[in-house]
Amino acid sequence: MRKKYDCIFLDRDGTINLDTGYISRLQDFKFFDFAIEALDMLKILTDNFIIITNQSGVSRGLIFERDLIKINQFIFKKFSKNSLQLLDIYYCIDHPNNVSGRRKPGVDMFVEASKDYNLNLSKCLMIGDSKTDILPAKTLGMESMLVLSGLGEKYKNSFNENEKPDYISKDLLTGAIDLVK
Repeated sequence: MRKKYDCIFLDRDGTINLDTGYISRLQDFKFFDFAIEALDMLKILTDNFIIITNQSGVSRGLIFERDLIKINQFIFKKFSKNSLQLLDIYYCIDHPNNVSGRRKPGVDMFVEASKDYNLNLSKCLMIGDSKTDILPAKTLGMESMLVLSGLGEKYKNSFNENEKPDYISKDLLTGAIDLVK
């Protein structure tokens, strides 16, 4: 059976894990209780997941990149242990005052992922809790879902007509349930 999406892109903080600010240590990283269940449901729609995350805490001096890499390794293990195909984690450490096209809402991390994994972005979905997650999806012709966990509640009414996400859900689990109906 053909899957609906080539890949589901996920934001990290506020989407799959509790956003407590700049997460600088592995012991401070906590998946939402529902995250793995939701991702397992989404496997019906795709074989592939990629995390795309801004991590300016590194350039702000709040996070050591080696600790970010440890967190990423933990995420890979958690996905693997639960038979979830996490292709990659793309992160941008740009400071908001000195951004490249990699920092969301820039599209460069998505374009890089599409080249690295031969993905048709118009057949992908982006799930995140911020306007900066939804805008690159719109730019690239991807479907998008805003989750109200994390910062989503703050952003849900900030979109103009052509920026609006395709879906708005309470959280990743509610969104997964709605998508697989």
